[in-house]
Amino acid sequence: MKYHELQTTKQRPAQRVGRGIAAGRGKTAGRGTKGQGARTGSKAKPGFAGGSNPLMKKLPKLPGFRSHRPKAETVYTGQLEQFAGKTVDAASLAEAGLISNPYVTVKLIVKGDLTKQATVKLPAASKSAVAAVQSAGGSFEKAARLARPKTSTKTKPTDDK
Repeated sequence: MKYHELQTTKQRPAQRVGRGIAAGRGKTAGRGTKGQGARTGSKAKPGFAGGSNPLMKKLPKLPGFRSHRPKAETVYTGQLEQFAGKTVDAASLAEAGLISNPYVTVKLIVKGDLTKQATVKLPAASKSAVAAVQSAGGSFEKAARLARPKTSTKTKPTDDK
């Protein structure tokens, strides 16, 4: 037999512990003498410090707060000039590339001049932006944010009878 012809196993067999002193891992079976780690059953919870105050309770809380609410994307009155005589909604703004997608909350804010009339249907707008749209001859209507279409991963059962 040569070295490259040896048949090897990838895993060592599990060590049989607690089977007598002669077996090498007898008596305490590698668990040490007495104490919680030597007992059978449940172990201490993660972070449990044996009755003393655990580390996560000793450390101070960090200041600050980060909201998970997505921020509304802003559209300016000056950008509505290209929609002269048309209806402006989230879908048309997304198509024009002014917002990332039609399912976000959009707020209209005054910046730039609006001279052409347009019908605006958006979830939010500042009071001065609504006044600017109306002074240009257009109208503002509050519309609910578009909901994303539901994509179901479930398959419907088929009747194979």
